Amino acid sequence: MQTPEPTGGARPTSRDVARAAGVSQATVSLVLGDKWRGRVSERTAGSVREAAAALGYRPNLAARNLRLGRTRTALLVVPALTNEFFARVYTGAAAVAARHGFGVVLYPSPEGIGPARDPFASARAALDGIIASSMAADALEAFHGTDLPLVMLDSDPSDGGAAAHVNLDVADGMHQVARHLRELGHTRFAHLASAVPSWTFDVRAAALAEALAGLSVRTVRAPLDVHGAMAATERALAEPGPRPTALVCDDDILAAGACKALRRLGLRVPEDVSVTGFDDLALATAVEPELTTVSLPAERIGERGMEALLAVLAGEPARPGLLPVTLAARGSSGPAPAL
Repeated sequence: MQTPEPTGGARPTSRDVARAAGVSQATVSLVLGDKWRGRVSERTAGSVREAAAALGYRPNLAARNLRLGRTRTALLVVPALTNEFFARVYTGAAAVAARHGFGVVLYPSPEGIGPARDPFASARAALDGIIASSMAADALEAFHGTDLPLVMLDSDPSDGGAAAHVNLDVADGMHQVARHLRELGHTRFAHLASAVPSWTFDVRAAALAEALAGLSVRTVRAPLDVHGAMAATERALAEPGPRPTALVCDDDILAAGACKALRRLGLRVPEDVSVTGFDDLALATAVEPELTTVSLPAERIGERGMEALLAVLAGEPARPGLLPVTLAARGSSGPAPAL
């Protein structure tokens, strides 16, 4: 395919791309707007993309936005900027957004608890929609009742204020943890539960209680930091009765704190006490022994969240279903110690 230079040395236009690919401008718009499937052949779409790349063509998004009445910008609201999980959610959402000419603005809810300050007073007109990830129950009040579509990630699916939901199968994740520990012979447990009041942690607690019904389970709540987890571990072990042989933690940060507390108490992991986490953050393989944890597809949920928002904006149904999670069994869990 010969690719002619745009006339006059000016910025290449969709007309130049159409001429180079031997197609109409309408076909160029369909392909570069990612709306060609079912309308244009794979071969033709490839020819258009090749011509656009050869010419260095970039869509004039400002002009397109004026025509559509959109800014092609989504707001991603997360509980905190310090947690690696949400950085990966953003990476997934931004990757899908970029393929569709959208941008993603990251907005943290204070301390992950809320309520978040209303960002809409000045920014409402500059947004097309909102994606909210793993938010505490009372942190979303500022986001309901707006005219912008809201997609909720890892959040209560019964919330009627959202246009779409994308969730992880966190209940199955806890079931996998419980099954793994029971197969190792554990019958006495402590649950280091997050003190943050959010749907995802409520589901984890309910699933663990169901999976360990009839067994000894101590529940101690902890803030989501290492020092809080250390104090919660000490409280759990100080309760009267036989010592738990397994600590099930709501996330990897709590698990890291639990391991640190156990070492300070002179106990070995996993010989004396097994420890499990949840999330599979980078620190899960940075600590020694490496953490047994539940691996969550953070980038994938970000991708699915942005795909859902794009579907809602296009007047189409978002894809339903839970994203699967997997247990990563590592060195922090082992056979229950002999009684």
